Amino acid sequence: MADIKYYDVILKPVVTEKSMNAMAEKKYTFLVHTEATKSQIKEAVQKMFEGTKVKSVNTMNLDGKNRRRGMVVGKTAKTKKAIVTLTEDSKDIEIFEGL
Repeated sequence: MADIKYYDVILKPVVTEKSMNAMAEKKYTFLVHTEATKSQIKEAVQKMFEGTKVKSVNTMNLDGKNRRRGMVVGKTAKTKKAIVTLTEDSKDIEIFEGL
């Protein structure tokens, strides 16, 4: 297992219609490092965004899709997605404000 620092865990936020609707329930969706554990994701969110308290973390591993260009067949990279639920008294995450 790789030695992953907290600032390497969260790659980018997922901005979709479904993830924007879940923000009303204090659920935020991120693409994370493929080898990150739930406890590492929780630690990364609490350190990167001041005033946040994580209630739970749900993760899902997504396999790469098959892509074809002519006769050459390949696969896209595997990804991991995390849905982070914050507690009721926690502050909101600022990067999602105004979207």
